[in-house]
Amino acid sequence: MYDNDGYMHSFPLGVAYIAAVLLKAGYQVKIYNQDVHHNPDNHLREYLDKNRFDVIGLGFIAGYYQYRKILNLSKEINHSKNRPFFVIGGHGPSPEPKFFLEKTGADVAVLGEGEDTIVELLAAVESRTSLKNIKGIAFKDGSSVVVNERRPLIKDIDSIPLPAHHLFPIEYYRLLRAPHIASSEFSLNVISGRGCPFTCAFCYRLDTGLRIRSNESIIEEIKFLKSKYGIGYITFADELLMSSVERTASLCEALIKSALKIKWYCSGRLNYAKPELLKLMKRAGCVYISYGIEAMDNEVLKKMKKGLTTNIITEGIVETLKAGISPGFNIIFGNIGDNKETLNKGVEFLIKHDDGADLRTIRPVPPYPGSPLYYYAIEKGLLRDCVDFYEDKHVNSDILAVNFTELSDDEFTMALWEANDRLIKNYYKNKLALVLDETKKLYGEKDATFRGYRHN
Repeated sequence: MYDNDGYMHSFPLGVAYIAAVLLKAGYQVKIYNQDVHHNPDNHLREYLDKNRFDVIGLGFIAGYYQYRKILNLSKEINHSKNRPFFVIGGHGPSPEPKFFLEKTGADVAVLGEGEDTIVELLAAVESRTSLKNIKGIAFKDGSSVVVNERRPLIKDIDSIPLPAHHLFPIEYYRLLRAPHIASSEFSLNVISGRGCPFTCAFCYRLDTGLRIRSNESIIEEIKFLKSKYGIGYITFADELLMSSVERTASLCEALIKSALKIKWYCSGRLNYAKPELLKLMKRAGCVYISYGIEAMDNEVLKKMKKGLTTNIITEGIVETLKAGISPGFNIIFGNIGDNKETLNKGVEFLIKHDDGADLRTIRPVPPYPGSPLYYYAIEKGLLRDCVDFYEDKHVNSDILAVNFTELSDDEFTMALWEANDRLIKNYYKNKLALVLDETKKLYGEKDATFRGYRHN
């Protein structure tokens, strides 16, 4: 796994699923891991020079850091003495495979869901047969790039083997922290379904619809993680777990019946955040729901096709807090119709309903390739193409890439600075008040449960 310069890293589920299907198909799989030791990129070239592999794969999403990291790792792969057949995949290359094949020098790009595709691809590479009939890939054919027909999605995702956890240092990945996790608890991420039924304008997900794992399959995986690795906190990494009231309630009832007594975190939709469901989620162990609010203005929400109103958002957040679950507030700025007033509405909302579970700031909205917003930006002359986005515009997730507002770029940046200045000061003001209250109890009430200011 490639190092993202973080102190801790999330377990790479996508790669673990690909590894699992390859093991099942009889292939030998080795995971190269930068995450733990933070090896420099040229260490990969040294590793490949000392070891011989038939195929190497890199999967990545569309972020600015990932893009630059992948270019560096690709250079090391291509310059290695024993260069393997080089495959890339993930959300990053799927919308613009020609661009990414040219930039990385890879031989093949897997487009979209990769479990079935990678097995068929490796069989073709092994037998040296043509790649032209393999659905779901793009590949180099001399100086040109051939983009094959897309592969249908896997209908029964329960048929996919569980991630190959044993190939990874889970003792490291389980240390990742999450809201309301105790210092003595271990966490790991699980996917309970794939896809999302909604079509937000800024989303770069190409696969349509939603496919849900059975409750039995999910419970089986959690039981395994708890018994094998001591996991007591599950981060559901779905794009959207709360895809309906019925689906969410069914999973919660299964978790309660299983008596696993885990804590968990998920992504949610505020139009489903109803009192009875939230109470059930709390009983099942839910401690945090990450909500995609995006904006606190009805016209902006409508233009981004969010399927929410400010009333729905407010009611859902209030009910979530009443249920004793912390809400994660995700707001982005710079959508079509946004201005200083709509930004201020978002800031006021965040401050009013902040329960201190985590620091939330506001980021500019990037038009990732594959999203409707990306093609809108090109149509309006705000963006030339994929090269312009990755090479010139998207240099950092917190810095403006494309300006969809009527503000100048300088006005936009200043407005965002002032907004996040308020949010950061509010967060630490509340943290300071909490620490001072603990101090008062320590000395005023001789609170013997206090573990020290520097206790982790």
